[in-house]
Amino acid sequence: MNRPALARPRIVLATLNAKYIHASLGLRCLAANMDAHGGAGLREQTQLREFVIQQRPTQIVEELLALQPEVVGLGIYIWNVVETTQVVRLLKTLRPDIKVVLGGPEVSHEVEQQEICRLADHVITGWGDVSFPKLCRALLDGPKPLMKVIAGEQPALGELVLPYRDYTDEDLAKRLLYVEASRGCPFKCEFCLSSLDKTAWAFDLDLFMAEMDLLYQRGARNFKFVDRTFNLKVEHSVRILQFFLDRIQTTPDIFVHFEVVPDSLPDRLKALIAQFPAGSLQFEVGIQSFNPEVQQRISRKQDNGKTADNLRWLVSKSQAHVHADLIFGLPGETLDSFAAGFDRLYELAPHEIQFGILKRLRGTPITRHTADFACVYDPQTPYTILQNSTIDFATMQRINRFARYWEMVANSGRFSLGLKLLLEPDSAFNHFLNFSDWLWQTTGKTHEFALEKLVDLLFEHLTAVRGLAEHEVRAALLADYRASGARGRPQCLAELLSAERMVLPTASGKLRSERQSRHVNQHAHREAIQKAAAAA
Repeated sequence: MNRPALARPRIVLATLNAKYIHASLGLRCLAANMDAHGGAGLREQTQLREFVIQQRPTQIVEELLALQPEVVGLGIYIWNVVETTQVVRLLKTLRPDIKVVLGGPEVSHEVEQQEICRLADHVITGWGDVSFPKLCRALLDGPKPLMKVIAGEQPALGELVLPYRDYTDEDLAKRLLYVEASRGCPFKCEFCLSSLDKTAWAFDLDLFMAEMDLLYQRGARNFKFVDRTFNLKVEHSVRILQFFLDRIQTTPDIFVHFEVVPDSLPDRLKALIAQFPAGSLQFEVGIQSFNPEVQQRISRKQDNGKTADNLRWLVSKSQAHVHADLIFGLPGETLDSFAAGFDRLYELAPHEIQFGILKRLRGTPITRHTADFACVYDPQTPYTILQNSTIDFATMQRINRFARYWEMVANSGRFSLGLKLLLEPDSAFNHFLNFSDWLWQTTGKTHEFALEKLVDLLFEHLTAVRGLAEHEVRAALLADYRASGARGRPQCLAELLSAERMVLPTASGKLRSERQSRHVNQHAHREAIQKAAAAA
């Protein structure tokens, strides 16, 4: 709900988001629990302020100091720690009397190694819903806390006030709303901080659904569930899906995103999923690796056969947008074994393959393999792996470029027919790696490619390097370019685009280009409402 801005809040809760469109769920969880766990009246003395990492630290500090707070609480994540360190340094230089309190996953581990923690007055590790309000009450009214580092208290979920009424009308109209029906994860995948949770805890479903209905009644249409295992408890999943399905009948612009366990898709869920119209439902499916030895090594339990069957069903029998994740650089994974897994996933035809590089998140158990597999990580965020015993640095750099080009060409949704020519037949991974190497050698760039330039480069590679027929490549790229809605003039298509009568694609090509057009629209919608750091 909208709250009047305080002229002089005693407490300011702030963070630096990756983009304006991302509304911080963490800040709102803290704000909602200020009275319940810090005492009556504390919420009235608290104001939320959200910034973006692109803003100058001096501007952020100026806005914070203008509020004249006594306590500033900052949410620290892998994507904002560098910029927020500068903010804290300036705050403590200009106003050392202001108490700076840090929380969030990035400062919940290896506290003593981080400059930002040394600069701050207090650090809350782990959950902050209860511990932050209690600390604020002590800082404002005494007795003064003696400990700098405070282990966050983890209450039963029933003791927490849900945060959704702290989303403003502007949030509902312009931003993506993050929601959580549960916290934690029962799985032990060692690259993920959720592996430390041991189990998953569900919020009271009646209370949660009542809050979702209130958000909907207020006009919310975009919901991103941050649950690590949305489909783990089928009874809850069915009820949540049914809630949105009922409302889509009268409100077709609803968009819902879930992260799902890939090898568990019971028939009850399938029956509901199949009823959602195109553009309303998105699933993030974490595959990470199809290599059984690697899966066992990193404590990841996954039935690869069931995973493949479920992906195949989602793509062919539902209209959900399927976004599948792979991680390169896991201990013991070779280039060849990863290529085999990539090709297997490509054959299952998810709408997007999100190609990530392993990161050593602070606190994750993946570090136990560092010595055995000679893992070397970048000491700066986002702590990406640089090399290990099976992948040397030069190869890792090739794959980093592959990931960037894959995002531009494949996941952009603009090259449906051209991508098919590029990736088939045989190994899709090897074809794209060859294209990636050639693109780097030809341009020396990984960013700032205009669409028209990409069209010409793809045409040159497919004809001059791969030896495909020019007329076939032009026809495919023309259909893709027209479906994208672009109005420029790639050189390879200039003559066709200038002709009074364009050669139309074949019936099947037209069908694919229409499907591609719908995908481009969905992709643009997702890009408008999603975070830049989903892996965080």
